[in-house]
Amino acid sequence: MDKVLNFLEELSKNNTREWFNDNRKWYEESRDKVIFISDVLINEIGKFDSSVKGLSPKDCTFRIFRDVRFSNDKRPYKTNFGSFICKGGRKSMNPGYYFHIEPGSSFVAGGIYMPPAEPLKAIRNYMADHAEEFLDITNDTSFKALFPQMYDDKLKTAPKGFPKDHEFIELLRYKSYIFSKELNDGVIKGNNYINQMVELFEELSPVNSFLYEALI
Repeated sequence: MDKVLNFLEELSKNNTREWFNDNRKWYEESRDKVIFISDVLINEIGKFDSSVKGLSPKDCTFRIFRDVRFSNDKRPYKTNFGSFICKGGRKSMNPGYYFHIEPGSSFVAGGIYMPPAEPLKAIRNYMADHAEEFLDITNDTSFKALFPQMYDDKLKTAPKGFPKDHEFIELLRYKSYIFSKELNDGVIKGNNYINQMVELFEELSPVNSFLYEALI
């Protein structure tokens, strides 16, 4: 993983097609390592979440190439590697398990990020009736120690169709249902980083199970 982090660090300093092409072999070796990690994680996560069994790691791993067509930032490459392991792969918009590799900014996360209007409405409707179950999961002592708070991405007021004085309005205002935990470079470079990610993902699995129930 030293080589992967070093590649990303150098790419952040030299984010040009010329440098990238000159170092394509380094990139391919780094990408292959991330695909390998995704494959191992799919197998390990599948032991406690059968919905990810049989996934192709390439369907979960994000491309490093940036879409710059509508962006003021014209740098051609991302300076991270990421993989979202979920039923249907990264494009499915399902709840899942994400790992992000970036020097000084690596993390793992679980849940659902910015779902479209209909799935989000389904989650809010389910949450309105089952909030106590969700809170039992997220307030559990072991969960809370690792993931003390949810990603703070909320509406400023009550979502359409819900009263402002709903008992669980704070949960219903969220636009994403995501929990994350940072991993320092020492963890990523260590010998046990995959096991540590698996343990974190297993802790997150009840959140994903809850969200899947909401979407049925």
